[in-house]
Order: sequence, then structure tokens, then C-alpha cells
Amino acid sequence: MNLIPEALRSGSPLAEHYLRYDETVHHLYEYNFRDYSSYIARAEWLDRTGDTRVDRQAMVTCLRLYNESRNPHPAVKASLDRLAQENALVITGGQQSGLFTGSLLVIYKAATIIKAAKTAEEKLGRPVVPIFWIAGEDHDWDEVDHTYLMSSDLSVTKVKMPGKYEGRSSVSDVAVEKEHWIAAIQELEELLPDSENKPEIIASIREAVQDEYISLSDVFAKLLGQLFGSYGLVLMDSADPELRKLEVPVFERIIEDNDMLEQCYHESSGRVVTSGFTMQADVASGGANLFYIHEGSRLLLFKEDGRFVDRKGYVSFSKTELLEILHQHPERFSNNVLTRPLMQDSIFPVLSTVLGHAEIAYWALTKDAFHRMGLRMPILMPRLSYTILDHHIQKLMDKYDLTFADIQFSFDEKKETWLLSLDEFDVNGQFEDLKTSFRKLYAPLLEQLGQLESGLGRLGITNSEKIEEQIEYMQKRTKQAIAQRHEASLKQWDYVERSLFPSKRPQERVYNVYYYVNRYGTDWLKELMEVPADMSGIHHILYI
Repeated sequence: MNLIPEALRSGSPLAEHYLRYDETVHHLYEYNFRDYSSYIARAEWLDRTGDTRVDRQAMVTCLRLYNESRNPHPAVKASLDRLAQENALVITGGQQSGLFTGSLLVIYKAATIIKAAKTAEEKLGRPVVPIFWIAGEDHDWDEVDHTYLMSSDLSVTKVKMPGKYEGRSSVSDVAVEKEHWIAAIQELEELLPDSENKPEIIASIREAVQDEYISLSDVFAKLLGQLFGSYGLVLMDSADPELRKLEVPVFERIIEDNDMLEQCYHESSGRVVTSGFTMQADVASGGANLFYIHEGSRLLLFKEDGRFVDRKGYVSFSKTELLEILHQHPERFSNNVLTRPLMQDSIFPVLSTVLGHAEIAYWALTKDAFHRMGLRMPILMPRLSYTILDHHIQKLMDKYDLTFADIQFSFDEKKETWLLSLDEFDVNGQFEDLKTSFRKLYAPLLEQLGQLESGLGRLGITNSEKIEEQIEYMQKRTKQAIAQRHEASLKQWDYVERSLFPSKRPQERVYNVYYYVNRYGTDWLKELMEVPADMSGIHHILYI
């Protein structure tokens, strides 16, 4: 395995500035993730403020219960034993659950959490436990019910959970029938090419789907456990009812101080904008930044006339009523993207949290809210980012003189230039000359026709346009004929692009890990876990 740094467009200028940690972003964040002294300062602050978080032993008991049924590896049990120690710290990060673990970026985030915890433990000389936070309380079913593979005809193919869930329940609360799981697994099996690894992949996924009804989040957790349990990665689900009971005091603070927290978010968003960046998350006016579960639907709460309401008028509570319900039914409450960071740090002694670029950008909105809650924003660590490139793809890139940057930024232009180079008679150039000559010859005549009769002039313009259309049609058909003569080579171009930037998106945001496990086995993943990690946030090409 060989790792080579290579630029990847992030789409978030604020995150790019954070990765350099230049002076334009210092005031938006708490710590410099590049500076080791930040980790020492953060650890010391966590030691002084242990009594501000939920009871450690109760939290560990909750995690034991969750992992015993989904991630029961001995290394995970050992991690939880270490977490029970009073000086243990945590490195965490999370993602929505996705079908068959979703896209590769989930795998890279889990790997980052594990590697970062190991490195921090070695440097600080104290236990640092990796925890993956499954955002099972989210309700965007359409975002998580599918994943992608490249099919045998080189198309980017979606594998989707059959059926359509129409409600707004949290993903973890949606019990999926076993027959739907069987159908999704069968579709995955049909798409994966036959290999020596395929039977084991399908068997491991089927092992995770044994119950008659099982949520997508639970299968997601079991598959992550299969891949990373041996590294001691502890899993948790933000929708876990047992966890929600521990969170009651934090929700209470968020409700009691909701107006001031909202003000904090607005002030932070103002600083982001005045610093020259756009906001990555919406800070709604009157937003309570909390969800309430009503008859199975996850409703976003707002404040109107001193009451907490949803936009459709299903619920309306005074602050006192909402607090009473919280103590009676904590399972009805849920965080949004702006309060989830506060909840995370109120539960765990978080040394650092692993984030993608978009997450780094919207966390800039939370610094004041952390302070309002008596907390400090943790160290934000960018997740590892890779593009897998094997020797066959590299040979094709060499054959056509393509670089990674070419494929990312100018692939269509490169492909068009190459195709034009195959035009041995320069037919395309001749067509361009023909159009230029035609316009030059016809222009004076059009002017004279217009002088003879205005209607004749207009007819002449229409006639000219139709003639040019016919020339362009012949030009297009000629290009198609040339392309058909080189169809095999064009498929190679398509294979290169769809391998590295499927649907014009980074590979890590599209393809599923089992596509690569099927081709290369798990050795590449194991080797990746052993390679010293570059935690600078720089993208790397992973040569296999």
C-alpha cells in the first residue's frame, strides 16, 4: 500500500481555512488541532470539569448494554473497561446510519477515530477511547436507505432498501421487515462480481440480519462492529432510549436557557458571515434547535408567544409543560445539528471530535453555545480522506496521460481533446471552416434580401439557421462515427472517471466499502489501519 497526498476539492472555504488554521478562523474555534499543546490544555480542562458531565459509570453501563448485542468484541469490552477509569478521555465522531454502512467516508471516519485515539493515548500517557456516534435520531430516511456500487457495465448503480417509508420517525425507530433486508442483500449479491471474497461478505451481512424486524441503524452498527470491533471501537446510537434517560439534565438546560442559546447561535452565525464565509447550517429565527417526537413523527420545535410549537400546529407546550414531559418521557426529545455537539460533550470527556469538512464549517456556529452551557468546544479533527486507485486504473491513466487533477477538474475537456485527436482528416476542423465560410458568404445576401422585402429577409435568416443546423448535425454524426470506431477506448476513459469520480463526485462519497472488499479482500483495510495516520486533513491517493 502506498499513500500519496493529492488535492481534493472540499466545497467548504471555511473548512479549508480551518485545515490551515489561519488567523481568519481562530476566533470561530476553541483549539488549534495542529498544535500538540491544545491536547494537553484540553485534557487538563476536562480533568477540572468532570462533575459537569453525566455520571461516567452510568454512561459506561449504557454503552455496555448497547454494544453487547451489536458489537460484542473482546476489544470493545476492554475499551469500555478503560472508559470506566476516571482519567479516561474520548475521541468521537459520527454519521447517519447507511445501508450496508453507506459510503466509504463512514469507513474512513471510523478509522480516523481509532487512529486518533491510539495516537493521543500514546502522547498523553492515559486511556483515550474511540467512540463512533451513530446519528440514529435523524429522520431523513431517503438519505440512508441506499448505497452505490459500480456494476459490470460500468454504471454507478444504486442498491436500495425495497419499500418506501413515508413517516418522519427517527431512522433507528423504523423496524424494517426481514424480507426487505433479504431483497436488498440479494440485489447486492447480484451486483458484486464473483470473487473469492464474495461468499464471506454476503454471509457476514446475513449474520447481521437475523430478526424478523431490525432497524437500519442496528444493522449498520453490527456491520461496523464486524469491521472495527477488533480495534476496540465503541458504538453508540443517539436514539438509544437508555442513553436518552441520561441526557435529561442536558435537555433540561437546553430548554431552560433556550432563548440565550438561540442568541448565541445567531451571534456566531454573524461572526461567520462577517469573516467572509457562508453558513453551512441554518440558524432559524425562533428556532428551539430541538425535535419532539409526536405520534412517531420527529417535529422541529420553534418558539411563538412564549410557547414551544411545531410549524404544522401538531404540538404546543409552555416551557413548564415541556420540562414536565421531558422528565416523564425523555424518549420524546431529540437534538438537531446545533445542539447535538452540546449533548455529546455533556455525556463524554471529549478530547477531540472527528469531522468532515461540512461539519467543521457548521461547528463554527456552536462556540458561544458551548460557553453558555459551561462547556468548551472540543478539538475538531478532520477525518482521513482517500481515493482508492489500483494498478489497472493507473495503467489506463498513464496510457491516456491523465493525472488525478485532470480527472477531477477537466476530464470532459481532456476526453474531447483526445477524441478530436483521432480525427485523421480533421473533419471537425473542416466543418468549422465550412460554417465560417457559409456565414461569410450568406451575410451580404441576407442584407440584400432584407432590402428587397422585410419578409424575405426574415425568411433568409430562418433559412440560414436551418442550414447551419444541418451542418452541425453532420458534424455531430461524424464525431459519433469516430467515437464508435474507438468504443473500447472510450469505455476505458469512462472506467477511469467512474472509478475515481463517479457521477462527478469524490469516490469516498459514493461507493460502498464492500465493493472494494469484494475485489481486494480485507487486507487493504487492515493495512490502512496499520499505516501511520496523517491527521492534517490532506486527501491521499491510496494505491492498491
